[in-house]
Amino acid sequence: MATYVALLYSIGLGEGRRLVMADFRAMARKLGLEAPRTLIATGNLVFEAKGTSVRQLEARLEAAFEQTFGRRVDIIVRNAAAWRRLVASNPFVAESHVDASRVVARVARRPIGASVIPTLEPYRTNGERLKVVNGDLWIHFAHEPNQSRILAALTPARLNGAGTLRNWNTIRRLGDILTPDE
Repeated sequence: MATYVALLYSIGLGEGRRLVMADFRAMARKLGLEAPRTLIATGNLVFEAKGTSVRQLEARLEAAFEQTFGRRVDIIVRNAAAWRRLVASNPFVAESHVDASRVVARVARRPIGASVIPTLEPYRTNGERLKVVNGDLWIHFAHEPNQSRILAALTPARLNGAGTLRNWNTIRRLGDILTPDE
C-alpha cells in the first residue's frame, strides 16, 4: 500500500457551489482508495492505494470527479516520496518562517525547467522572487499574493501543462499527515 497526495486545480462547482470535503472523501472511497483524508476545504486529499501509477490515479480521480460532481477538474497526484521532496525543496525557508502564506509552489503534472523564469519576468511585481526546484515553480510574494500580476501568467500553456498552487502552510501540513514509514 502506497500513500499519495492529490490536489484539485479548482473546487468551485459553478453557480456559487463549492465542493464539500466529505463528498470528496466519499468519492475517493467509492473508487477503492483507502483511508482518504482531506486538509482544509481547498481540495487536498491524502489516501492509500496499491498497484497503480500516479498517472492512472490522476485519470481515475478526474473521471470520478466529473461523474460525481458534473465538472471536469485537473487533479495532480504525487506519491509520498515525491511530496516529501517537494517539502524539502522549499527555496524560501526563511521567508516561510516570516509568513508561510506568501511562499507558494505550483505543483504540476509535468516538471518545468528554469527556462520558464525569463518568460515570467515581465509579470513580476512588488519584489516577487521565482525559483524552479525539481520541476516545481516556487514563488515568494513580498506582498499579498492576490495583489500580484504573476498569478494570471501561470497558465498551462506557459508552464508545460496542468498544475495548481499551494502555499507553504498547506504543503507542510500535507507532508505532516503522510504515513510516517513511507
